Amino acid sequence: MINGYDIIGDVHGHHDQLTVLLRNLGYREQDGAWRHSGRQAIFVGDLIDRGPHQVETVLTVRRMVDAGSARCILGNHEFNAVAWFTPDPAHPGEYLRPHAKGDNRKQHEAFLTEVEGQPLHAELVGWFQTLPLWLETDGIRVVHACWHVPSLQYLANRVSTDCSLPYQLYVDGSNRAHAAFKAIEALCKGLEVPLPDGVTFRDNAGRVRHEARIRWWAPQLDTYRQAAIGPPSLTERIPDLAFPEELRPQPYVGPPVFFGHYWFSGEPQILADNIACLDYSVANGGPLVAYRWDGEDRLTSKRLVQSR
Repeated sequence: MINGYDIIGDVHGHHDQLTVLLRNLGYREQDGAWRHSGRQAIFVGDLIDRGPHQVETVLTVRRMVDAGSARCILGNHEFNAVAWFTPDPAHPGEYLRPHAKGDNRKQHEAFLTEVEGQPLHAELVGWFQTLPLWLETDGIRVVHACWHVPSLQYLANRVSTDCSLPYQLYVDGSNRAHAAFKAIEALCKGLEVPLPDGVTFRDNAGRVRHEARIRWWAPQLDTYRQAAIGPPSLTERIPDLAFPEELRPQPYVGPPVFFGHYWFSGEPQILADNIACLDYSVANGGPLVAYRWDGEDRLTSKRLVQSR
């Protein structure tokens, strides 16, 4: 019987931090999988890329899912892994995620180093394809980056019954001109808005940006700089101009929603009494973070658990 859920943020191949966190949450290895006598873990996606133990991380989570001691949803890195591996039907010899683009391989290098050219590569990509894009269960919602109602409505009749993506959604979701691309991007990477005409900034990788990722959960967004997500070194490059009313997302209303993706830093804390981001940059020296949910309608930072 499941008495509560432990929602776990982006792991990014940091298996050592994952095992510490699972122990801190009271899970123990038994019959080949980490288990808890009365709880189930839920992973918000982004199991792979960046960290030192890619395959070990995925296999640990997969064993937990198979044992019923965990669930896992799709993150943008798992979506990208499927697209990297999948031939592009419209362009023979190419893939849904182009291999010729250097940034694509660089982002995916840690995973490829462990699996490329091996049967395990196809096996793990096949498992990623079974993961749901979002999860609604027992009074909570889980999505990788943004609970965006218009995108959820668009995808609702297109995903499989378990909310995983059929083959065609990987094809359409890799095509920037297709509506599926925008919907999947919103759920897996968050909302982006165009900057005013003529306004750009350079991100930390040196790329010129014409759009900004925004704090969709924030109750008030007055300026572009206030709306933008990122460290101060990044948001300082965004102009402090008034943020148009028509670009503001509808405030989130609903049961507790959990997500990751955003590389937060500092002391982990909830964003609102029904909103929690669980990504605190484990791939950049931060802790792996989980929320221990026991059915409460109002979240509290006291229920956050770290891999420390």
